[in-house]
Amino acid sequence: MVIPIIGLSILLVLTSTSPFSLDSNTGCNSHDWDCSLHLPLWVSETEKAAIEDRLEGWTKDLETSGADIAILASCLKKPLRPLWISQKTVIWINEVPDYDSWDFTPIILVSASSTSGVTQHRTTSEFSWNYIPGAGDDEESWARGLSPNLFWNHAYDLISTGPDVCNQKVADIVEKDRVYRARRGQDAPQITIKPSISESSPCLDPLLCSDLSNITISSSDEERGIFWLGSTDLALGSSQIAAECSSNVDCVLNCDQWPISVHHQEAEAYLHLPIVSSKMDRFSLFNNLSSAVNFAKSNLTKGRTLLICCHDGEDISVCVCLAILISLFNDEGSFDDGKFFSETGITKCEMRRRLVYVCKFAIKARPSRGNLKQVFSFLNSEVAKV
Repeated sequence: MVIPIIGLSILLVLTSTSPFSLDSNTGCNSHDWDCSLHLPLWVSETEKAAIEDRLEGWTKDLETSGADIAILASCLKKPLRPLWISQKTVIWINEVPDYDSWDFTPIILVSASSTSGVTQHRTTSEFSWNYIPGAGDDEESWARGLSPNLFWNHAYDLISTGPDVCNQKVADIVEKDRVYRARRGQDAPQITIKPSISESSPCLDPLLCSDLSNITISSSDEERGIFWLGSTDLALGSSQIAAECSSNVDCVLNCDQWPISVHHQEAEAYLHLPIVSSKMDRFSLFNNLSSAVNFAKSNLTKGRTLLICCHDGEDISVCVCLAILISLFNDEGSFDDGKFFSETGITKCEMRRRLVYVCKFAIKARPSRGNLKQVFSFLNSEVAKV
């Protein structure tokens, strides 16, 4: 139910704070948009009512998060509305209305759970579901090493193959991309697929199986880069790009499991903290954040630029950067040696706002919930010391 709630919260913020007018293309007044809560039929009225009771609070959280609502308001011509597609959804292509005739902007939600007429009903409706926990977000359980970029580059080929040979097609695409990158000296780990219940092949490398979420596969060098966070002197990137471009920054904080070769001669300009995913160690990030913040503090005090990197530059390094940003920078993004943090502490709302700030610059950022929880716990523990 997360996406319908987010979509409606966005609409409520837009219609309450933005100067809407009659759209010349659609003739639709934005103030007349349908801002009611749309949920799938199998959601009970009790659950729907509980969600509606909390919408006002969620909307206020969005307003204070720092998200750039103005940009969204300038491009959204129709209200957002979710549409659900399951494994048993039947769509007649010739009966789908033209998009321009719709009075809303659809958000297509594909459910990984399967419908069933046998399972005990969870609601009073005629629908029942076999829920597959985590199927929508634990991509290491089902993506078979296929990254989003790699999927979209071969989307039509994958769809046209059909379900019988889809897994084999995915394996071929992933392996060809791995070989392509390996020949060019790029990071190209061997992908080991976590077997499903119906498969008997063993997992050859438990470490790799449990941390496939940290594997980003890309065939384009243009998608790699260093992302600077405004004027903070902080930057994010992958460990590979850090090794290649370390001469462009003053110091490097490497949060990958493996060390990298950097150009800096001074020992204080490079720190390696082998942090692993929260799925492998729930306290790995927490136990290393103090060292990370101290390293950043000693270098930022001297006016040095700092590049924070991890395997893919999307999760662990983002969380480390978030902890540094909150601990050592004030509300305006200026380095103050931790004065603002010691005076104000931390709240979940403030942490969300700072994360939005990071994501404005680090467009690849996708920190995991487990790692964000460790950052919040660390910050709370630091507040207790003050």
